[in-house]
Amino acid sequence: MKKLLVFDLDGTLLDSLEDLADSANHVLASHGFPSHPVDAYRYFVGDGMPTLIRRILPEGQKEGEMFETCLREFKAYYDIHMYDKTTVYPGVKELLEELQRRGIKIAVATNKAQFAVTPLMTDFFPSITFAALMGQREGIPVKPDPQVVYDILATTGNKPEETLYLGDTAVDMQTAHRAGVEAVGLLWGYRTREELEGEQAEHIIAAPQEILDLL
Repeated sequence: MKKLLVFDLDGTLLDSLEDLADSANHVLASHGFPSHPVDAYRYFVGDGMPTLIRRILPEGQKEGEMFETCLREFKAYYDIHMYDKTTVYPGVKELLEELQRRGIKIAVATNKAQFAVTPLMTDFFPSITFAALMGQREGIPVKPDPQVVYDILATTGNKPEETLYLGDTAVDMQTAHRAGVEAVGLLWGYRTREELEGEQAEHIIAAPQEILDLL
């Protein structure tokens, strides 16, 4: 029986793509750089904010002072606008409530900056008590490095075999495999079935309630 479920955040619990895209495009426009369509951000996000900024900046601007300026501006703008269009995926709130009712621990492991993780989870899921909320932190490598999952297991006291890791990208599946936990690919997020299958997800599901069948 599974006792701990570790969720990715963006593209898994919350559809935050438009707010991330709007914030990034705002920064680009403020420096006279071309913006990107919202759909392009499906592949720009997921590896942490520094990587996002490097991906969106024009060639020749991806390092140095311009990079640092844009990263700082993005964090400041997103901090204000991260609730503008972000929504909970249908069925996710009900799933988390059912998991909590069953006594299953719920945690979040994300490459999203830590400053955004706790307020988003608290505001969108006020009825859920999370066992751990771990985003991108200073000195901790980003996923697919498994350290964030190790830190959650250490915090909760659970074993890898008691754990499911759930996410919507190749990085999530790689993280799960490296951490030695079961990988569950989710089809309602930002990537494709082919990407998840290519990373040998143990399960691929199309709706949140299907997770209950894996317990």
